[in-house]
Amino acid sequence: MAPSRSPEPDRGTVVTSSEAALLLDLAGESIVDGLDGRPPRVPRLEELPPELRREVGAFVTLTVDGSLNGCIGTIEGAGPLGQEVVRLARSAAFADPRLPALRREDLPRLAIEVSILSPFEPIAARSRGELLAALRPGTDGLLIAAGPHRAVFLPDVWDQLPDPDDFVDHLFRKGGLVPGTWPSNLTAQRFTTEHFERPFRPRA
Repeated sequence: MAPSRSPEPDRGTVVTSSEAALLLDLAGESIVDGLDGRPPRVPRLEELPPELRREVGAFVTLTVDGSLNGCIGTIEGAGPLGQEVVRLARSAAFADPRLPALRREDLPRLAIEVSILSPFEPIAARSRGELLAALRPGTDGLLIAAGPHRAVFLPDVWDQLPDPDDFVDHLFRKGGLVPGTWPSNLTAQRFTTEHFERPFRPRA
């Protein structure tokens, strides 16, 4: 398991290595249950350590041979983290409309990543230039919204789009906005993630 914690302001408790391992185990079990046609096994609240009972934003990302094979998340906690990861893993494996459903033969080449979002921090930007100046490449995730348009990039996206101009342009396109424009009602918020990744392995 490879934990990675982006530099950020103090956000309180972070998960321990054993709690991170439990999240990854739960995600892996949920995927196997889906392949076997079983309903997801959601842990009871009392079975989870206190840190995994928090309601926080989270994403589950799946890669096969290093290529994206599913990424589903929520920017606001929809339930206790340890329970939500079960649902997100199932959706990432079989219900990401952009990518093919995971197959059993993919398991030996599968890696699972769980990302936990920090609280969102508004960016007081009144122009594209001010937004670019406020971003910390490689560290910040970014959420933009303007009317019905909304889009988010996790900090991991900097690996594919290291140039801030490209990062923002692609996020605008994802949200249905025209790159280079600045809607008068646009808002931007940044965040960081605490994320954990390891190759899939059956839970002992």
